[in-house]
Amino acid sequence: MENNALPKAQTLGEWAYLAVEKHFHKTIKYESDVIGDRDPEDLHQMRVGIRRLRSAMDGFAPALDLPKATQDKKVAKIGQILGELRDLDVLREALEEKYRPDLPKSEQKSLDKVLNRLAKQRQQTLLQVQSLLNSPLYQEFKQAWEKWLHQPKYQVMAEFPIGDLLPSLLLPLISKWLLHPAWLIGIEVKAGEIDFLTELGRDGVEDILTAQGEILHSLRKQTKRSRYQLELFVESYDAHYAEIVQDFKAIQTILGDIQDSEVLGAFVTNIFQSATKSKLPTLMNQLAETRYQSWQEWQVFHQKYLQSATKQNLLQTIIQPQNN
Repeated sequence: MENNALPKAQTLGEWAYLAVEKHFHKTIKYESDVIGDRDPEDLHQMRVGIRRLRSAMDGFAPALDLPKATQDKKVAKIGQILGELRDLDVLREALEEKYRPDLPKSEQKSLDKVLNRLAKQRQQTLLQVQSLLNSPLYQEFKQAWEKWLHQPKYQVMAEFPIGDLLPSLLLPLISKWLLHPAWLIGIEVKAGEIDFLTELGRDGVEDILTAQGEILHSLRKQTKRSRYQLELFVESYDAHYAEIVQDFKAIQTILGDIQDSEVLGAFVTNIFQSATKSKLPTLMNQLAETRYQSWQEWQVFHQKYLQSATKQNLLQTIIQPQNN
């Protein structure tokens, strides 16, 4: 697991400062490389930095007194535009490296049409990203953060010891995650007992994802935000907490694979319309199989975190920091 734990700090304000400083500097570290479009990994790291910064701002909101130029809406806008370009890179990489090699030559030619369309769209989106990173909005965002980091301002809550507040910071996050409606997908509840629909075939999974895929994707996004916040405090808890963080990472990956395959299918279908199945039957079958296999992996965690004992254990872990 990537080490995102922060150095030792005592108060909520100190933890908040270390978190936003780390993620702000990670964000701006890659900006020149992103503008130069040198490596897709630079864009990925910058996008992760802005997401983690936004997560830290949200998680430490009770301690922070931030200027308007650093407000969440502006950070979200920057993240959104970076994300649009990153999503296109993910699509291209999957199509070229994961799926194209196994396609018949006739389908590879059809897929090349998709990749050409993708390249043109990426070029347009890259121009938007370059414009953003040279815009007054982005420059004001940077200057405001640099000024705040030089002379930070806090709310009164920042003076409290982190050990007194850590469970209160994390429990609402976990509770919201456990109550997400996506946990109800693919189950039936009868007289308080949960019945998992374990006999679903591939067509059954496709029907569920068509009807409720957006809800599942919403859980993925919430899992990601929760994971970013949880990772900050790995050193403040026992080994079981670290295992929970690993579960969050695995769930994020699995649900991301489902979402990515759905987005890929929609992009291809938008190009070929009703002829998609005749032009790229192998690819569409591969995408459906990816979703089905990922669904099976998701069921392991789905069943685990709907167990009463697992949920109680998770909540009990959160309320017992070890090293504060």
